[in-house]
Amino acid sequence: MASLETEPIAEVTAAETARVHKRTLTVVILSQILGGSGLAAGISVGALLAQDMLGSDALSGLPTGLFTLGSALAAYLVGHSTQRFGRRMGLAYGFIAGGIGALGVVLAAVSDSVPLLFISLFVYGSGTATNLQARYAGGDLAPANRRGFGTSMAMVATTIGAVAGPNLIDPLGTFATSLGAPALAGPFILAAVAYAAAGVVLFVFLRPDPFLLARRIAADSTVKKSGDDANEVTPKVGINAYLGATVMVLTQVVMVAIMTMTPVHMRAHDHEMAAVGLVIGLHVGAMWLPSLVTGTLVDRLGRTPMVIASGVTLLLAGVFAATAPADSLGLLILALVLLGLGWNFGLVSGTALVVDATVPQNRARTQGTIDVLIALAGAGGGAMSGVVMSASSFQVLSLSGGTLALVLIPVLLWARSRRTASS
Repeated sequence: MASLETEPIAEVTAAETARVHKRTLTVVILSQILGGSGLAAGISVGALLAQDMLGSDALSGLPTGLFTLGSALAAYLVGHSTQRFGRRMGLAYGFIAGGIGALGVVLAAVSDSVPLLFISLFVYGSGTATNLQARYAGGDLAPANRRGFGTSMAMVATTIGAVAGPNLIDPLGTFATSLGAPALAGPFILAAVAYAAAGVVLFVFLRPDPFLLARRIAADSTVKKSGDDANEVTPKVGINAYLGATVMVLTQVVMVAIMTMTPVHMRAHDHEMAAVGLVIGLHVGAMWLPSLVTGTLVDRLGRTPMVIASGVTLLLAGVFAATAPADSLGLLILALVLLGLGWNFGLVSGTALVVDATVPQNRARTQGTIDVLIALAGAGGGAMSGVVMSASSFQVLSLSGGTLALVLIPVLLWARSRRTASS
């Protein structure tokens, strides 16, 4: 029997579309719980593993730069694959590739091979990109006034795995040591299993494909409005897509730069690894857990107020991180929670702006291209964060990041002027 995306669209009722959307969210939520566990490994101990293997603080930001650079390539491939074949194939293969990369990191740590570490971190970035791309699946079949909510439902599920992962650093380290691997390789063992499982869940259960179904419904609607003989022309991407991309790129740079150097800063001031795991776990939780509320706020208050909230929250995060005494675990937690929250505001509102400004004929390709820019921004922020901190201090890095976030406000004014001029 043919799947819904290949059946005549006239047979797909609004109720049937809603049913598929609900099923899609269920499958995506399960995959994101697993994917969040894999995501946390690179954030929690990637910089520390590189610091041990390379013997240099200046290069400790390199792992984040590598796996975010790898996520840029993966975002491009997943986006273009989705445009042709649908969400299921692109997301499934992306997660499985991320699992292979995580396994490679473990082997590199065991063999003390820096070249293998670099290659594996690059491949591991596929899981990071796929975890972000999965949020779009939550909005494929969502009504226009519920797109923020649909996106946020896909994101909030990441919280469970992403918070659990960093707080398992100590037991995972013990497990890795029992296998003859360095303790810092433990979280990557979890990542290898979690990413692979997420890929299998999507490959088996994401049927019918939500993107293919949404594209067919949109095509049918166009035919009804224009006539059966109308030439199919792909609409142009709206100005809000560029605004959404800018918002997500800036928030990514700020978040990654400060987040990457926080474990290095804490270990330099004699914090235990359990404390590092707690701070990063709460930070990752703040990145994803507020999504359910954020999506509703984006839908009800509008995109612009939430973008402004993102910039202000990131500024506060930078100020608290810079002024917190090095031995104050509580203030470091507050700074990193605000950092995650500001990023969340920017990602959900920016994603909604992109979806608003695209249609199924150009949406997946545009989303993939934008996520490439986000990944490259993260790569640059991660790689340069170690250099900046080594040349100055964690305080200078944090204040610089917080100040950069304020660029979001003139970007909003620019977009508003462009919309006024075009109208």
